[in-house]
Amino acid sequence: MEKFIKEVLKEAKKALQKDEVPVGAIIVKDNKIVARGHNQRITKKNALLHAEIVAIQKASKKLKNWRLDDCEIWISLEPCIMCIGAILQSRIKKVYFLAKNEKEGAIISQYQIIDDNKLPSKVNYEFIPVEEASIILKEFFKKKRGK
Repeated sequence: MEKFIKEVLKEAKKALQKDEVPVGAIIVKDNKIVARGHNQRITKKNALLHAEIVAIQKASKKLKNWRLDDCEIWISLEPCIMCIGAILQSRIKKVYFLAKNEKEGAIISQYQIIDDNKLPSKVNYEFIPVEEASIILKEFFKKKRGK
């Protein structure tokens, strides 16, 4: 678990170095990292390139399958609605996230999409609070706002 947390934070720091919102994600299968991603919306001028989407695309390509049912995703920030949709569509079995997304979180903060009983597929999740994940984001936005 500790290894995956470190790797997710490493991805978030890659985004930070590019002046992107510092969010990182990794996809794990059979206890091995199969894909990594970090936010690239600004760098690549594409609103879809959240860390989760980038990681899902890479995992699908590497595993040669859009179905990632035997995979878990680890994310430094609670996913938004778009990313939860992608996670559900790719059939990832479990989501781990390290910081709450009070404004746009779609698991526990603003919306509880995964807990909706009407969904055809079930995804498990676990919030593992990691202070460093929250600090990286808070410092980034403080700097952006000039505080």
